[in-house]
Amino acid sequence: MKEAIAKMLKEGADLRLRMIETMTGDILDAAKTIAEAFKAGRKILLFGNGGSAADAQHIAAEFMNRFLIERPPLPAIALTTDTSILTSISNDYSFDEVFSKQIKALGKKGDIAFGISTSGNSQNVLKAFRVAKKQGMVTIALLGDGGKAASLAEIALCVPSKITPRIQEAHVVVGHILCDLTDTLLFREVGKR
Repeated sequence: MKEAIAKMLKEGADLRLRMIETMTGDILDAAKTIAEAFKAGRKILLFGNGGSAADAQHIAAEFMNRFLIERPPLPAIALTTDTSILTSISNDYSFDEVFSKQIKALGKKGDIAFGISTSGNSQNVLKAFRVAKKQGMVTIALLGDGGKAASLAEIALCVPSKITPRIQEAHVVVGHILCDLTDTLLFREVGKR
């Protein structure tokens, strides 16, 4: 069992090293885009399924409350939390529309639609991105190694792995980095930490 634990920890460590090589520029672009949206009085709408729904809620909470520094709350909404909305849309229309209908109602031009999908192929995430683009929203995808969502997003943050648990672990890391960088861009002097 110790060998299995060591193997899983090593997979995660190796993946983070690959992320340094493949993702740092895109992560920085995403953080700058999020900071600019907040500066302009816009909001971020986050969504995903299963573990990705939990990640959407986690990232929204970090922006809304605080991350590492005391600062004003930032407008972030997880579209995964209202069971009445989610079940009524699923029942009356389709589960594929649970995020797109909320984007239609809440999203405005310049807001950010931030979709999270390990596979990059979740139909409700893809539909939400299509609707968000029509509304003039900025689209950011946090994905595994791509999928259809990568081509729909203006910024695709693709974790270079096919192993679902490692991708999900990496998504938490990327979410934390985005929060930290956004706070730095908005509230800290450059170069001071």
